[in-house]
Amino acid sequence: MPALSLAPRALYEEVAELLRQRIFARELEAGSWIDELRIAQALGISRTPLREALKVLAAEGLVTMKVRRGAYVTEVSEKDLRDVYHLMALLESDAARIVASTANEAQIAQIKALQKELEEAVTHRDRFFAINEAFHMYLLQIADNRWRDQMVADLRKVMKLNRHHSLLKEGRLEQSLAEHKEIVQALLSRQPELAAQKMSTHFMNGLQAAQ
Repeated sequence: MPALSLAPRALYEEVAELLRQRIFARELEAGSWIDELRIAQALGISRTPLREALKVLAAEGLVTMKVRRGAYVTEVSEKDLRDVYHLMALLESDAARIVASTANEAQIAQIKALQKELEEAVTHRDRFFAINEAFHMYLLQIADNRWRDQMVADLRKVMKLNRHHSLLKEGRLEQSLAEHKEIVQALLSRQPELAAQKMSTHFMNGLQAAQ
């Protein structure tokens, strides 16, 4: 059998990432029709890799395929938002419970470092967004459940579709930072149930700010 030659990254994956970032940047608005022909021509590609990319985004919930009408950027309803935050609260509070019980000293030190970075970034929204996500993803890494990681990654993508991102609400960054401090304190004091409770509250408050 001849050796397989695989490209480092398939073209459709590159196209999916490009479209994903355009959706998050609101260059492709929620509810808008995706003009496959125009995008394919602009990228200088055939429609085949574009359609494969759209299938990937549809599986992530970022794109909705409509019969005989094509692909549309997904619109997030209030129910969608409640459902996503509910699942995120369940998944990440369980992760926090595990981290409080199992994190080693090096991991605790990294959690504290991320919290410090978050405090320093509170007046810089974009940096705060990035560190906030890094903080949550690091806790998931410590909790070490790849199935949960994948679920959370997909849910976070849907969260980013929301026009009224929870951290955009006036005063929410400061409130979020205070909630993070409480989560970290529960982790440092090795209180699993308190850590889970604080994480759940963090997401429920985030939902209120996002609505």
